[in-house]
Amino acid sequence: MKTPIDNLKSIVLSDKTFLLKEYTFDYKHPGNHPKEEHLREVYDHGDGAAVLLYNFQKNTVVLTQQFRLPTYLNGNTSGMSVEVCSGSLDGDMPEECAKKEVLEETGFTIHTLEKAFETYVSPGVMTEIAHLFIAEYTDDMRTDQGGGLSAEQEHIDVLEIDFNKAFRMIASGEIKDARTILLLQYLKIKDVMSV
Repeated sequence: MKTPIDNLKSIVLSDKTFLLKEYTFDYKHPGNHPKEEHLREVYDHGDGAAVLLYNFQKNTVVLTQQFRLPTYLNGNTSGMSVEVCSGSLDGDMPEECAKKEVLEETGFTIHTLEKAFETYVSPGVMTEIAHLFIAEYTDDMRTDQGGGLSAEQEHIDVLEIDFNKAFRMIASGEIKDARTILLLQYLKIKDVMSV
């Protein structure tokens, strides 16, 4: 199949933390449309992994809550966001990243993950693919307090929430994070938890 773009060029706009580039390219739609020049800014954040912890016996999930500046800038007056554990791969395999993030953020040591699926986070502006997992936890798997890494200025609250309450938090707007919504729905569709 012939590539739909020609003359791909880029310039770096920023590489302070992650890479932001401006791309120009010629795009030819497969239909009867003329070739057009396009200009796009693309943020290369790297790929990431996210995990929803669940306890079948207690019918609970473990979520995190932390301040997210972009949500504050876009109308979230507290800036706090309820989310699944997640982080950038930083060279790790997705499974290893997921286990590491769970321990750092929640204090749980997990050994077994189930891959749910992969998703582009925001395909219009980011290259990131998120590797999404679920993992069963028990109370005796809590080996640390969690809360994130002070070196990364993380101040994370660990929340153990009834699954049905967490699911209702989507409709109430208390949970707006896409990864969290997707994984809660995945757990419900799999019929793992009682509703």
